[in-house]
Amino acid sequence: MRLFCFLFFPFFIQAQSFNSFPVTTQKPPLHGRHWMAITGKPLAATAGAMTFTKGGNAVDAACAMLAATCTMWDVLSWGGETQALIYNPKTGKVIGINALGVAPSGATADFFKNKGLKYPPQYGALAAVTPGTPGGLMVMLAEYGTMSLEQVLAPAMQMAEGYPIEAQTANSIEREKARIKEWPYSKKVFLTHPGEKREAPEAGEIFVQKDLLVTLQKLVDAEKQALKAGKSRKEAIYAAYDRFYKGDIAEEFSRGCQEQGGLITKADLANWQVKIETPLSTNYRGIDVFKLQQWTQGPVMLQALNILENFDLKTMGYNSTRYIHTLYQALNLAFADRDFYYGDPAFPPAEPMQGLLSKEYAKARAKLIQYEKNDVDAAPGDPYPFEGKTNPYQDVLKSWGSVWQPTDPTAQYFQDFAAGTTSVETADKEGWVVSITPSGGWVPACIAGNTGIGMSQRMQSFVLDEKENPFNVVEPGKRPRVTLTPSMALKDGKPFLSFAKQAGDEQDQLLLQFFLNVVEFNMTVQEACEAPSFITNQMFSSFGDHEKQAGSMVLNQQMPPWSRKELGMLGYKITYRERTSGPVNAIFFDWKNGCFWGGSSNHGEDYGIGW
Repeated sequence: MRLFCFLFFPFFIQAQSFNSFPVTTQKPPLHGRHWMAITGKPLAATAGAMTFTKGGNAVDAACAMLAATCTMWDVLSWGGETQALIYNPKTGKVIGINALGVAPSGATADFFKNKGLKYPPQYGALAAVTPGTPGGLMVMLAEYGTMSLEQVLAPAMQMAEGYPIEAQTANSIEREKARIKEWPYSKKVFLTHPGEKREAPEAGEIFVQKDLLVTLQKLVDAEKQALKAGKSRKEAIYAAYDRFYKGDIAEEFSRGCQEQGGLITKADLANWQVKIETPLSTNYRGIDVFKLQQWTQGPVMLQALNILENFDLKTMGYNSTRYIHTLYQALNLAFADRDFYYGDPAFPPAEPMQGLLSKEYAKARAKLIQYEKNDVDAAPGDPYPFEGKTNPYQDVLKSWGSVWQPTDPTAQYFQDFAAGTTSVETADKEGWVVSITPSGGWVPACIAGNTGIGMSQRMQSFVLDEKENPFNVVEPGKRPRVTLTPSMALKDGKPFLSFAKQAGDEQDQLLLQFFLNVVEFNMTVQEACEAPSFITNQMFSSFGDHEKQAGSMVLNQQMPPWSRKELGMLGYKITYRERTSGPVNAIFFDWKNGCFWGGSSNHGEDYGIGW
């Protein structure tokens, strides 16, 4: 026990009640009584505020913010994918929105293997699944919003006419210009100064997207024509949906994709559909936590919470060595299960989610945690007995660890590991709550013909060999298992927290720490967003070459010397960052005072507005 002589010494002052805790955050918390809008770009948050002030509800505002972030290429675009949780106050239920694209009809494991590839590519038209964001936005709006598509798209269309581009996006375009030049339609849109030393736009330059504006106008025109013909608001929005996926937009999208070597056909677009689902959930110390199904990594957080419920985390002390080690080990076990068992539930065999999320399975996994060292060999368990079944991949499970090849840390690994995505959080006084983690089509994006729409790069999240992940082998019509994971929690049957973040495989591990900051250590939502966290890279990346760094840990620079030493003695390979907590965006529901608290991490361009 000598090793843990400092284990219960927290290096960050533990939070007191909301009213007495001293102001220590770099950004102030947001407060609102009527509505809250938080997302990855200030202008997109403004789009949400504009929508609220025109009478829209939280779904309307979220759709306007989603459209704006896609138009601004905020590490995503219109051709990507949208994943959302919506709390419906009329039913008291949380709804899941599955607007993730699927592998096109020609995408088979043999197709990619015959090209000499170990995984589907990261970039270009061959990396694209069918676009999901347009459909996801229109389904959410039609089913749960109150406004027209024209009203919701108005801010994004104004931006497509021209908006002052931010340095973050402009510089990303400049860094990636060599790859962008490989694709004629991307080159036309992004490189506004061809042949000059800097070919990308400058920060503050008015960035115009004529093709995208035409595409969005076509959607609005389809809606107007349907309304003129006597269709309802919902029917008119679905008329726009059909024009995108079955009409002239689909024609040009598929043509532009195939011209550049991609596989997406018009039939692939017509056959794809948004799914409205029942999310998965668990109860952690009286709080119901909701995540999307196993086509995302969201259940990782639910599994980790089930494991951690077996420990007294508060007594360990916030960010003590023992606390960090316990969370890291729980995440190792949950991510190992993710890497083996998660996949598209529409394709057999069924993933063993009942077993994976059972409290009994969590207790069995908790007993595997070693306190004298990091377990670099943490492996998937067998949840099938916990649902009374036999594992169909017993032999694959036994040899699983031998097929993966750990790698040394590289800059590209970290870039891929935390790639893409933003988050959108909204809430209103009527009780609607929305949490979205949209992604895909980030710079450098391959734009599909003259649509102005960047195609998704999500095909890379598939594997080609069932020995790596038998539930996630690419097949036509299949959704890849993605990292995108909006979050919501209810307490006493009412909204408690809505939260999400960007950054690939980092998402659920940092969202877990954010949640525990609030629940176990009584932090305000802004304190919890900014509080120092750790990052594990021990799972297999969902991007690129799906690499792993066993024992790798990223710590906040605030970690004291004794904790650094103790964690090193446990076998961790530690690197440090100034900021490690986000960017997390979140809303806390203060039922005592009848208001919202908004939080947004202190790095990146994430921003919120409340009223």
